[in-house]
Amino acid sequence: MKVILIHRKHGGSRSIELGRWSRALLSLCCLGLPLGMIALGFVAGQESQARDVRDNSLDSLQDALATQSTELEGLRLDAERKLQAMTMGLAELQARLTRLDALGEHLTAMANLEDGEFDFTQPPGMGGPLGGEFNVEYLAPDLTGELQIFAQRLDQREQQLEILESLLTHRKLDDQVWLSGRPVEKGWLSSRYGPRTDPFSGRPAIHDGIDFAGKAGSNIIAVAGGVVTWTGTRSGYGKMVEVSHGDGLVTRYAHNEQNLVDAGDLVRKGEAIALMGSSGRSTGAHVHFEVFKHGRAVDPSSYVHRTRR
Repeated sequence: MKVILIHRKHGGSRSIELGRWSRALLSLCCLGLPLGMIALGFVAGQESQARDVRDNSLDSLQDALATQSTELEGLRLDAERKLQAMTMGLAELQARLTRLDALGEHLTAMANLEDGEFDFTQPPGMGGPLGGEFNVEYLAPDLTGELQIFAQRLDQREQQLEILESLLTHRKLDDQVWLSGRPVEKGWLSSRYGPRTDPFSGRPAIHDGIDFAGKAGSNIIAVAGGVVTWTGTRSGYGKMVEVSHGDGLVTRYAHNEQNLVDAGDLVRKGEAIALMGSSGRSTGAHVHFEVFKHGRAVDPSSYVHRTRR
């Protein structure tokens, strides 16, 4: 194969004889170069497309991750709010339990129960032999619902205990105003109510109270709770204390050595209100005890021997 080269400037020509390998190399260059370019372009296009696909995939993944992160943050905040609400609810329930324990101890004292019969500082005793186990599917408890149920039970217990406290309080108040018993801690009945011989004149007379003799200076006690309406010295009575108990009942304690209360004082049943003496019209240490009902003197003996209704 010959290749003729023509010089444009001088117009001359030159021929070159190509051998078999030279022809093959020239053919390879003439054909291989375009094919190589095409192949390179194809590869470059494939790489660009793959890069675009990778970029799109990465963008999608990043968007999905951002969405999931936002959702996860929302779930975390919601869980924190629920946990905070449950913590506050639990703290409130613990405070109410503490109040119930205190109320229970107060009711135990009011009811005069034995020590240890109801010990609110200790968990309740429970037990029993090991029983058979149930094969049931375990379900996670709804803590919010359980706390609500527990709160409702606490409401019921609080109402029941408050009602019980009110009943016990009224019972104790009734016991306080229930007029009964003797006006002395120690002593003996020395004169009854009604007609008798006057110890000074020797003539028949009406005795409007009963007398309890005892040791001078011993305690004179209130036979019921009430308000002191009068205290001082009165003719014939000597040093005297008068107590109003409500419902029209008034008691008097006379011939005292010393009065221990003042007008307006609140006194409880069994409280010492005076010391036994012999002031006023008296032959010796004793307390003259009178009971008035709606302003009229009545026999105190029925109240002295009175029992709880």
